[in-house]
Amino acid sequence: MPQFVHLHNHSHYSLLDGACKIGDLIGAAVKCEMPALAITDHGNMFGAIEFYRAARKQGIKPIIGVEAYVAPGSRKERKTDRRVADTSFHLVLLAKNKQGYQNLMRLVSIGYLEGFYYRPRIDKEVLREYHEGIIAFSACLKGEVPYYLLKKGYEEARRCALEYREIFKDDYYLEIHNHGIPEEDEVRKGLVELSKELSIPLVATNDVHYLKREHYLPHDVLICIQTGKDRDDPNRLRYTTDQIYFKTPDEMARTFAEYEGAVSITGEIADKCNLDLDFRVALPNFQIPSDARAQTLDEYLEQLAFEGARRRFGQISTEVEERLRHELGIIKRMGYSGYFLIVMDFINFARSQDIPVGPGRGSAAGSLVSYCLGITNIDPLKYNLIFERFLNPERVTMPDIDIDFCYERREEIIEYVKRKYGEQNVTQIITFGTMAARAVIRDVGRVLKLRYGEVDRIAKMIPSGPGVTLEKALENVPELRKLAEQDDLHKQLVDYSRTLEGLARHASTHAAGVVITPNALTNYTPLYKSPQGDVTTQYDMKMLEHIGVLKMDFLGLRTLTVIHKTVKALAEKGIHIDIDNIPLDDPDTYDLFSKGETVGVFQFESSGMRDYLRKLKPQVFEDLIAMNA
Repeated sequence: MPQFVHLHNHSHYSLLDGACKIGDLIGAAVKCEMPALAITDHGNMFGAIEFYRAARKQGIKPIIGVEAYVAPGSRKERKTDRRVADTSFHLVLLAKNKQGYQNLMRLVSIGYLEGFYYRPRIDKEVLREYHEGIIAFSACLKGEVPYYLLKKGYEEARRCALEYREIFKDDYYLEIHNHGIPEEDEVRKGLVELSKELSIPLVATNDVHYLKREHYLPHDVLICIQTGKDRDDPNRLRYTTDQIYFKTPDEMARTFAEYEGAVSITGEIADKCNLDLDFRVALPNFQIPSDARAQTLDEYLEQLAFEGARRRFGQISTEVEERLRHELGIIKRMGYSGYFLIVMDFINFARSQDIPVGPGRGSAAGSLVSYCLGITNIDPLKYNLIFERFLNPERVTMPDIDIDFCYERREEIIEYVKRKYGEQNVTQIITFGTMAARAVIRDVGRVLKLRYGEVDRIAKMIPSGPGVTLEKALENVPELRKLAEQDDLHKQLVDYSRTLEGLARHASTHAAGVVITPNALTNYTPLYKSPQGDVTTQYDMKMLEHIGVLKMDFLGLRTLTVIHKTVKALAEKGIHIDIDNIPLDDPDTYDLFSKGETVGVFQFESSGMRDYLRKLKPQVFEDLIAMNA
């Protein structure tokens, strides 16, 4: 008999509602010896790739899904039907295969880009268009069929169930719950009748929002953080059950003892889901100019690299030629010629528009090809910089060139890239803020109605800095450990905070990241639209790198803007400075550095760095390089 599989699970990417980290969810499935597991976050696929990779690593079959929001009528309508409890119904969708996965990406993107009204909504029109490869469940009490059973009667529910079956055929299931909520009993009876009459199979799920039953109270606090309420508010949103945790197969069998087939069918549904994602590098199509001698991207890159070398060095020495051929060989073998040409192109555009561009930073400065193409302005041979730190055939990862642009004109570069590669193929990248140690103490303290000054004092006991967790703080700060044992309220503060620490709190737009795909973005990533109207990917930088699409960091640097304006202002007074050819051996400049008079000097202006300068007193450029490293 197929084993029970959890098919309705909310990770912490159901923001401020799900309290399960992805690794913990998968760990629970491994412990229960489940062969498969689904992720079904509310209206989004933020965690889909992280979940897919982590599950595969643990030998669990990943089932990517979403608990979608379906509009009562058209997704484009913005009027609430006052007879409907909300502006949307829930519907669980699972991808059976690659086509289903791509359709899910399209559906959740449509929800944000076309149907957003309180929630990212789709409708039956787009479900009909993009249903292939997808399994659907009727969902929880907020599903359309359960709503009709409770509010409009059996016939309306029957009509609705038939409509969904007409869309999904044999891949539509009536989902039954038993969380101890009275309305579920009534709905379950109706669903059983519908199943018998219409031959639509039942499936038993637990609407998992947290891992363990004892996480009910911290999860309740999480809901308060979401709604901005305190725990004692009688009118706040709250879950009336402590049963929405990751139950074992035995617990599920006992919970649904009358519906054995609905439990075992979860394994059959899992068997139908066989998603195999092939993460290959997918670079946008760079068009070779029609007047170029080269026929291929490799040939064109080599042509431009040697032309650039002649501009940079005049006569090409044996050292330059050997280094160029070495780098070009690696670039060609790894299939990244197009990458360098794309970067070169938009940097050339920026310079043609008098938009300040940085000289290069990070490991990309170790590439002679980048220097010859004008991507960087630092000679790697002069400073003995190593190419393999940037691109290493032993470590198959996409090249990563961080490019600084004038802070005020960064958007012009992005608009150029959109025009060149297509509006549908370019967008910015999402990032997630998490509940870090100090922040989660403040959030939980507010919900528990502790005095602000008291919460602030406790939060400041936690050392600042990256990688600091509450666990580490409790080990290393006796005062904090003592406070956690002081009384029930402070114990709750620390215990709840430890459970919620590290969960995603909100989504925002990455300050620099831009992604460019060969064709429509929704073939590679679902899209998100922020409350401010910014369209981004639903996958963050790390996950985009894993799926193989081209991501760039377009950094808006205020220092570049200041330098550019300063050079212009000086030019108006007849003082002309070539910022790319300033002397690197000026004694007066080193005197200023040695005195720590570097306020406003990029990466040398912090108080710690200025103290460091006064102690070491740099005298040559290599001293500054070493200090900044």
